[in-house]
Amino acid sequence: MQGVLRRGLPGVCLVTGTEPLLIAESCDAIRSRAREEGYADREVHFLERGFDWNDLFADAASLSLFATRRLIELKFSTAPDAEAAKALSGLAAQPPADTLLLVAGELDWKRQQAAWLKSYEKAGLLLVTREIGREALPGWIRARLEQRGVTAYPDATELLADRVEGNLLAAQQEIERIALLLPGAKLDVAAVENLVADSARYDVFEFAATALAGPPERALRVLAGLRAEGCEPTLAIWALVQGLRALSRAEHCVRQGRAVEAMFAAERTWFSLRRPVSEAVRRVPRVHINALLRAAARADRVAKGSLRGDPWSELEGLAASIGGIGLAA
Repeated sequence: MQGVLRRGLPGVCLVTGTEPLLIAESCDAIRSRAREEGYADREVHFLERGFDWNDLFADAASLSLFATRRLIELKFSTAPDAEAAKALSGLAAQPPADTLLLVAGELDWKRQQAAWLKSYEKAGLLLVTREIGREALPGWIRARLEQRGVTAYPDATELLADRVEGNLLAAQQEIERIALLLPGAKLDVAAVENLVADSARYDVFEFAATALAGPPERALRVLAGLRAEGCEPTLAIWALVQGLRALSRAEHCVRQGRAVEAMFAAERTWFSLRRPVSEAVRRVPRVHINALLRAAARADRVAKGSLRGDPWSELEGLAASIGGIGLAA
């Protein structure tokens, strides 16, 4: 990022990805560079339903009263619709004079493939922030602590990663708080336990991925987090079924001697599932996959009331079985 900015800012920049913290930090870096290059004025627009594009175009075409160069930011909280995508492409193709256009917002992998994004890649800068997965999170935390003068033992960063799992904003807040309260410290597990609250952000996609990856203890912890947050069991079952179906198709590919990666791409399998499925297909036999799919179908009927039982207990059994505890075929 810094290397790109040192070469100078293009007239249009688009920053996206799935991590709000990384998007915000990238935008901060662009704003800082813009100030250095003389973009003294800053205007911010939020792309919401009913947004007046004509008003924006008129504003962009008018000259600033106070500076010759200005920064116009367009922020979106949901994926731009067809009208917005067309307007954004037009702005990239013909940006206003003496203006830096910065567009930013979250987009998942599928929406990152939209054609309108290519206009920013062609005309200026398209920056897609990389996702920080659970495996990389301790190292990410350690590096940021070191930037603030705090060293951390590996088990301390592992615990901190567990406490803030899936929430980089919470992780950054804890890093800043630790640096403030323990400047120059060597962070151990006891310090993390005393200082850091459990800020984990659980979601059904994470549950499906951890259930496939194992060990079962972690999947069960994520499931408990979902239940505590009021998640509907039907959503957790749905996500788990998507993972099991991907595993079933991957096993079929392997038996036929075909590449699993090609299947992932063709069927647009969730990125969070690809590595867990690739690993699970080597250890979970077909007979076990079939039994898991039957158990998932039963859990779905229980959750929807057509069978008696507790859907959360059904989910716990599924998560434990996928992670390595046996399930009768």
